[in-house]
Amino acid sequence: MPRTARYRTRSTRSLLPPCERGLAMTACARPSNQVCERSNAKAGRSGMRRGKRCLQRSTLLALMLMGWVAAAQADEAAPAAATIKPGMTITRQNVELIDDLVSPGVRWAVENGMDMYIVPYRKIPEPADYAAATEKYSAQVSIGKRGELVNWVAGRPFPVVDPNDPQAAMKLMYNFERTHYFTDDLNVHLPDADTGSLDVDSKGNRRYNVERHFVADWSRRLRFQGRLRHDPRPAFENNPDQTFTKAGFYPLIEPFDLKGVGTISYRYLDPEKQDDTWLYTPVIRRVRRMSSAQRSDALFGQDIDLDSFGGYAGQIPWFEWKLIGEKPMLGSLHGENLPPKTCERDGGMTYCENWELRPSVYVIEGKPKLPNYAYSKRVIYMDKETYFILYSDLYDQNGELWKVVIQNIRTSKQPNPRIDFSYPEERMFVYAFTVIDMQLMHGTRAAIPGMQFPDEPGWFIDIGFDNEHSVGEEWFTIAGLIGGGR
Repeated sequence: MPRTARYRTRSTRSLLPPCERGLAMTACARPSNQVCERSNAKAGRSGMRRGKRCLQRSTLLALMLMGWVAAAQADEAAPAAATIKPGMTITRQNVELIDDLVSPGVRWAVENGMDMYIVPYRKIPEPADYAAATEKYSAQVSIGKRGELVNWVAGRPFPVVDPNDPQAAMKLMYNFERTHYFTDDLNVHLPDADTGSLDVDSKGNRRYNVERHFVADWSRRLRFQGRLRHDPRPAFENNPDQTFTKAGFYPLIEPFDLKGVGTISYRYLDPEKQDDTWLYTPVIRRVRRMSSAQRSDALFGQDIDLDSFGGYAGQIPWFEWKLIGEKPMLGSLHGENLPPKTCERDGGMTYCENWELRPSVYVIEGKPKLPNYAYSKRVIYMDKETYFILYSDLYDQNGELWKVVIQNIRTSKQPNPRIDFSYPEERMFVYAFTVIDMQLMHGTRAAIPGMQFPDEPGWFIDIGFDNEHSVGEEWFTIAGLIGGGR
């Protein structure tokens, strides 16, 4: 893995100030503040005046360094961005063109056969009701001492985030968690996934060997706060479990030996209360509660874990978050192929889809607070316009790049252009994603709806409780989980 490590170092170090590569900007500015403090302690009133001037100089230095970092990021990304034009195809032959425009993990995928078709940038509007809720409620929102979100009702919690704010990264992560992807409920029908190994022959040709194929009936989420489109709004008055969301993924239809298996998960309003996740295995007729540490374990023998769905699905306070920077980067946000198009050069392990240059992408590092967590850190790449995570790199306990999660998103009124089913406004659908374990040369690809169901809508977002595809709260109970797996 020496080449992967080299690209990781190059990408992250270049975002930091020159005073000491590898340290955050605040750490670089700290010594001058310490000098000021010593000056204040040794001198009298005149020394105090000198100390104040010294502190002002150190503060000015810190602000100058912040400005230098932002300018350096823009200067670094600008030449690379200028070379990328709509109509181009990025392959392993010209992968160096995107060195500063993707994460190290995405670069690895391109180098191993994932082609990118470059299309023009398109702005993605916010739903009108979400924008109205943001304007109405955001001024009252803050982050509490435990990292919890305080006084949030609906909409985007923090429409303006100062990059110099010590809580900037956490605020951005809350913007992602409460984005307009869905506000009431999310129902995904017949997703499928393949998992297998990537082999390379003596001529450098890649072959993806599918080991297992998965199909699930439903993946659903029900939100208890921030609801905008169906009653109860904006929150459930009757919420005895004190949950923010309830989620379920069941039953599995394939493979045969896992038929009926499924999970449900509760996320609570109290940030200090760990998620509850239950796994049902019908063969042994047993429901098992999973620990928080197991949320980072590979699920059902695949490469994905519970916390990596959607780029990050864990609780925000579970991690120490740091904003590394912001710059133009590539993202896949306007996919057109349903089913998604698998790549030929890597044997079909990834999807070769449309990518566009996004004007600004946040680079956010998260380090887990939980013991026995599988990853030492996550580096998340979040689109500034939509607060969607485009991709995320996961690192092992030695700090080496381990996995990448790549999302392919379709922005349209129609989740599937093949069928006559649409929404009043454009919505965002993660119609495909890939998780690659670079160290094991192993990968999982998923499509929503599954590639064998090309005429399914797949996505039912914010449909309330009266739609033919709706379910009630009982679906998110252990009894519902067991009943669905029979």
